[in-house]
Amino acid sequence: MEQKQLLQPKIKSDHLNFFYGKSQALYDISMSIPEKSVTAFIGPSGCGKSTFLRTLNRMNDTIQDTRIEGTVSLDNINIYSNDINVVTLRKRVGMIFQKSNPFPKSIFDNIAYGPRLQGITSRAELEVIVEQCLHSAALWDEVKDLLEKSALALSGGQQQRLCIARALAVKPEVLLMDEPASALDPISTAKIEELVYELKKKYTIIIVTHNMQQAARISDFTAFFYMGKLIEFNTTDSIFTAPSIKQTEDYVTGRFG
Repeated sequence: MEQKQLLQPKIKSDHLNFFYGKSQALYDISMSIPEKSVTAFIGPSGCGKSTFLRTLNRMNDTIQDTRIEGTVSLDNINIYSNDINVVTLRKRVGMIFQKSNPFPKSIFDNIAYGPRLQGITSRAELEVIVEQCLHSAALWDEVKDLLEKSALALSGGQQQRLCIARALAVKPEVLLMDEPASALDPISTAKIEELVYELKKKYTIIIVTHNMQQAARISDFTAFFYMGKLIEFNTTDSIFTAPSIKQTEDYVTGRFG
């Protein structure tokens, strides 16, 4: 555990409140998320964990009549300040959704999409990026001969790994994952978990999961949310073996939720 405590914070929230219209969804959340590690958000449905995840790359900006109080910082810069370019922010803080969402294009074009938007036009350069990202997403061996085939022909688990490869193609620093394995079978889920474990060597990963066993298996840190509030945040070992708050203990032992 000593090494984990030495990690530098990558993202911090300070006294964050979030509102959908007049309805408050998040209450006074302050948290410091360490770099190059996996942080899991757990808690019952509707407790605010996905809403909080989406504040970390301003994905909630796309929803009408929402507002935020407090700050979220990436490398000590407030991402909600007026001079932040949201497109650039989302390159640095990528997102993987619960349901895989490949574009209706070839496997190659899915991954090349982001680099092309950034101005890379050389086919040779794009081929290198596509191969690297598919290797990083543990998908290359399965699709290397199918690169011109439609991404929609892949299985659900392969589509989700393709979406991870696509996110990696724009060289993010942080990956947000909103229940990335909840729609997958156990074998595909295991592949996603192995992938997350590998990716944390290079990326800061934040994962929302309804599966506490998954949180215990793959995360270094765990945050427990309940009714829009952050109840407890600590190393995963502490949350699952010696939580300091009884409500956390009741949730992780299955007494409620």
